[in-house]
Amino acid sequence: MSAPALLTVDLHALAANFRTLETVGRAPVHPVVKADAYGLGAEACARRLAAEGARTFFVARVSEGERLRAALGGGPAIYVLDGCLTGRAGRLRAADLRPVLNTEAQLAEWRTAGGGACGVQIDTGMNRLGFGAATAPEPFDGLRLVMSHLACADDPAEPMNARQRDAFAAAATRYPGVLRSFANSGGVFLGESYAFDATRPGICLYGGGPEGRPDERIRPVATLTAEVLQLRDVPAGETVGYSRGFTTTETTRVATVAAGYADGVLRSYSPRGMVAVAGTLRPIVGRVSMDVCAVDVTGLDVAVGDQVELFGGQRMIDDAATAAGTIAWELLTSIGSRVPRAYVG
Repeated sequence: MSAPALLTVDLHALAANFRTLETVGRAPVHPVVKADAYGLGAEACARRLAAEGARTFFVARVSEGERLRAALGGGPAIYVLDGCLTGRAGRLRAADLRPVLNTEAQLAEWRTAGGGACGVQIDTGMNRLGFGAATAPEPFDGLRLVMSHLACADDPAEPMNARQRDAFAAAATRYPGVLRSFANSGGVFLGESYAFDATRPGICLYGGGPEGRPDERIRPVATLTAEVLQLRDVPAGETVGYSRGFTTTETTRVATVAAGYADGVLRSYSPRGMVAVAGTLRPIVGRVSMDVCAVDVTGLDVAVGDQVELFGGQRMIDDAATAAGTIAWELLTSIGSRVPRAYVG
């Protein structure tokens, strides 16, 4: 596929990460494919994960679940983390989706609509979604899953991890025989006591490390590349980009590259962003524009039409995120819709 900017998704690497997470966690992996599989394409990713043996998936919105059901057909369980919002029960039931119920109102909405297979979320300290441990419902027909979510799993030394684990273990005793799910990507690497019956990784499936930095056990999945549109020699003392964001101190060879913040190259890459070009890492110079960014390629053999890697196997996603002052989750989900996705493997 030819395009000025392109996101290539390595489905072999996705499958390898799935198997690694099952091995490390010693529990079945139930992939999180919300937000279009973190921007990589939920349908393609979920189909490959299903081929690897995944039979349960998690999304955030009803609309995401509807699209995933259409892609996967009947069979796999699909849980919706938003739960059963007012007026959504009919859509959930029509698409055979399972709400993760977070409040008494959601439970009542689901029961009024006829109920069916569903989950319950217990808040163990994140204070985001879920019942409080003291107010969680008694067991009921249709309950298939009880879950919670770690707040600090990317920091193994954080004492809150163990407190949440123990709180979840205590709360889950209310639901004998119901599947227990607790560990997210980082949680998979915290130890077997965090796995319970099934894990719910997201970012590690897609190439991000469990602690927000590259991990040799996790293979890169997404590669964002863009073409060099133009090359120019900028004399010493001149500026590059909006607001004179970069001033040359010597004659500098600058490549204008076909990727900007509309494509997911965040403005915060300036001034610390690096890209891989001609086998080396070179800095982004000046401010990232909507459609292009500028790269210092002084001394390199670079031509118009050559590819620059914003992140991928040469420029790891976690390193790129750190340079932009953010996290891999945001980089992946920020990739613009005009960037085509190409799948290999």
